[in-house]
Amino acid sequence: MSGNTFGRIFKLTTYGESHGPGLGGVIDGCPAGIELNEEIIQLELDRRKPGQGVASTARVEADRIRILSGVFEGRTTGTSIGFHIENTDQRSRDYSKIMNVYRPGHADYTFDAKFGFRDYRGGGRSSGRETVSRVAGGAVAQEFLLQQGIACQAYTVRIGGIEAEVKEPEKSHENLFFAADSEVIPRWEERVKEIRSKGDTLGGVVEVRVKGVPAGLGEPVFDKIDARLAYALMSVGAVKGVEIGSGCKAADALGSENNDFMNADGFCSNNAGGILGGISSGQDIVVRAYVKPIPSISKPQQTVDRDGNSEEIKIGGRHDICAIPRIVPVLKSMAMLTVADFILLQRRMG
Repeated sequence: MSGNTFGRIFKLTTYGESHGPGLGGVIDGCPAGIELNEEIIQLELDRRKPGQGVASTARVEADRIRILSGVFEGRTTGTSIGFHIENTDQRSRDYSKIMNVYRPGHADYTFDAKFGFRDYRGGGRSSGRETVSRVAGGAVAQEFLLQQGIACQAYTVRIGGIEAEVKEPEKSHENLFFAADSEVIPRWEERVKEIRSKGDTLGGVVEVRVKGVPAGLGEPVFDKIDARLAYALMSVGAVKGVEIGSGCKAADALGSENNDFMNADGFCSNNAGGILGGISSGQDIVVRAYVKPIPSISKPQQTVDRDGNSEEIKIGGRHDICAIPRIVPVLKSMAMLTVADFILLQRRMG
């Protein structure tokens, strides 16, 4: 199996590498009649593209999408939606000095272990640039979900250990870092500048909230909707942990504290994150993704080459200091692709 397709009915298959001619994908299973054009998808891509903000790489890509099929007169036709995004600012020479050296924290060693051969230019298929196709697919899923009365917000709640309150999630897409609290932005900026000056990188936490999800999506055993959401978010390269609802805090809570009591008006709290027994409850679905620091740092690191010889490496090139904010639209997209797939699965069962 190639592992390049996500979904069962609403399917996204992607292709492309960081330093190849371009990236793109094919979406299968999208119903006909959904309003869609390149501008709608471009709006989401612009929120992810490189070269924006103090934490971003200096690489500048327009990330202009071209729809190749599946749309006619501004609406989906029900057939495969093909799209392509050209790479325009590759600098493959930045990687020539480390072509035979394994970068700590990257997939260099494991790619060699699996394939015996790898594209060393920016990590090839394991590069974060691969996620541009996910955002395009998520934009299509979003248009479908909006017709169902389902909306998704994604925002940053922590960078470099500095926590933010969730005060204004609906405005996060307008704020630097996709912050849900604009008051924390100056502290995050200072933290990023401090770490950049030290040649290091930062991680953080992103929360995704899906509103309007009907009760009853998901299966009670292996195909739980929270299991699929965790799988979807963990498939993003920088994500090392996923929580649903109260998440890890539930392990330290009492049952009387963690249970979501109910009354005639519905649920009194949402510690379950909108999912009970693997099935959506009708409340907001709340998921958090824990994002590791970018592994490309300019500090000296101990490693080995392909022959097992010890090496010291300092990574040059153009890299983000933190995957946030650019990962935020990616995580939102993966959540929307998951929910769109479950909506269509439920329709098939009904």
